[in-house]
Amino acid sequence: MFLIILGVILFIASKSVAVSNQPIVGAVKKYGSILSVLFISIGFVSSCIVQLNAGQIGVQSLFGKIQSRTLSEGLNIVNPLVSVRKIDVKTQNYTMSAKHNEGDIEGDDAIRALTKDGLELVIDLSVLYRVSASDAPNLIRLVGPDYIDKIVRPITRTKIRDNSVYYDAVELYSTKRDEYQARITKDIEVEFKKRGLILENILVRNITLPETVKKAIEEKIRTEQESQKMQYVLSKEKQEADRKRVEAQGIADYQKIIGEGLSDKQLKYEQIKAYKELANSENAKVIIMPNNGSNIIVDGK
Repeated sequence: MFLIILGVILFIASKSVAVSNQPIVGAVKKYGSILSVLFISIGFVSSCIVQLNAGQIGVQSLFGKIQSRTLSEGLNIVNPLVSVRKIDVKTQNYTMSAKHNEGDIEGDDAIRALTKDGLELVIDLSVLYRVSASDAPNLIRLVGPDYIDKIVRPITRTKIRDNSVYYDAVELYSTKRDEYQARITKDIEVEFKKRGLILENILVRNITLPETVKKAIEEKIRTEQESQKMQYVLSKEKQEADRKRVEAQGIADYQKIIGEGLSDKQLKYEQIKAYKELANSENAKVIIMPNNGSNIIVDGK
């Protein structure tokens, strides 16, 4: 467009030069007209062609009115009177951190939020999002190009604070951090979708508690772990005691059965069998066996 305006100005200037018989004046008019036509032609052609890089779309505006049709990446032929705003539709990252030079805003930009038990948390997080290509014209029309400051940042910070009041500090620090992250992700996703943004993920990078509370929580967690360990040890000891009790009962039952089942006659019979085996051995010669007070001589030959 700049070349077209420059060409028009040059054309008007060349035509306004007074007519003169001097050769230089005639040359100025002649070449001025040629240059003006050349500038207008180049400007017209360049205004009709718009190149968009990968991950970009073009939102067209004609005399301030946003067009609903968007331009895709690559070369596009457009009306030379249309102005094209390039919008990045790739995944974008917006970080809010307490550490300097780590977030998108220099300095401490972490979110301060109160929990259900009245404690203040310092939360660092990153928002992964992108612009919806189909909703980009409406986003520019209703919000403008500064959608980060108008939508991404304030909605994220508000939803973080709104949801932290449903949890105790101990829960957010230990057991319910994932649940908290899922909850704020769902809320932010709904708000972004209404305005033409697509939320990909919320990354809670760090949750910082007051130092005194943090130490108390860590001590509580350590105590609970020791208690669980002691319960495990007691359970193992109880199992071992039960095992020994069952073993002793089994031995006692065995002895009782043996004691009740063996009679004197059976014992004598087993004794005779043993002596007989000794008599049949090569080394056995004479075995004297008691029998009701008398001796029995068995010759082993």
